[in-house]
Amino acid sequence: MKDKFYAYIQQLQDRITAKLEAVDGEAKFREDIWERPEGGGGRSRVIENGAVFEKGGVNISAVHGALPQSMQNYFGVKDADFFACGLSLVIHPKNPMVPTVHANWRYFEMYDKQGKLVDQWFGGGQDLTPYYLFDEDAKHFHTICKNACDKHNPEFYSTYKAKCDDYFWNTHRNEARGIGGLFYDYCKANTEMSMEDWYNFETEVGNSFLEAYIPIVEKRKDLSYSKEQRDWQEIRRGRYVEFNLVHDKGTLFGLKTNGRIESILMSLPPHVQWVYDHHPEKGSEEERLLNVLAKPKEWV
Repeated sequence: MKDKFYAYIQQLQDRITAKLEAVDGEAKFREDIWERPEGGGGRSRVIENGAVFEKGGVNISAVHGALPQSMQNYFGVKDADFFACGLSLVIHPKNPMVPTVHANWRYFEMYDKQGKLVDQWFGGGQDLTPYYLFDEDAKHFHTICKNACDKHNPEFYSTYKAKCDDYFWNTHRNEARGIGGLFYDYCKANTEMSMEDWYNFETEVGNSFLEAYIPIVEKRKDLSYSKEQRDWQEIRRGRYVEFNLVHDKGTLFGLKTNGRIESILMSLPPHVQWVYDHHPEKGSEEERLLNVLAKPKEWV
């Protein structure tokens, strides 16, 4: 399974980066191949200063070795080894009318000291963070997410949409990071789903990503915007940074397992503002966004 999934994310990385380059029309992804001293490595691809995308990363990794003590404590195990691979992406467009997007698809195995497989699971999802809210874009993104889920279980969308709303919640701000999408973790074999079934679901969601995001980019990338709207985008990016550094499990896992810092922090946007006690004008589009982020909404 680990070889099969790693081959899949390599192919998916190629497909996604090729499409994003085509949409941008100017910038190309820079590729870094890196190795982790304790075992494994990855292939990071970063795009910067493009016509459409200000910064973005589409990274894959496959790491293995002894599970660090902090993670042993987290999982409640002793002297375990692990294998983890996944694709993680974050795209920050230049135009404030185009939303930031994040996605991640991952697979994890754990072994005892004799090398016997004792646990395995899939996790992942995709979510949208707009700066200006176009309801039709939110409905499009969630419709594609729901379609992918419905092919495997009619309850998956509502379950994983709710988990996404719960996970991407900036508790210290009491607001959502964005308008959500899907989030699932610890997807293990059970009476309804084999690991092969979970693989099929995971790759269904992965294959849906470009259909969920690219039409929104194409529709909004050439819209005009003001300096004030750009400032608002950068203020909201600050909230994105806060979530990733304070709450995000993937960031914390990478830091605790001696991951590659440049790849872990590629999710951070290049231009951000923190304005003291900032509040948008009453009745503005900016306030409308905050009202939606204050309480999760059903889009489809």
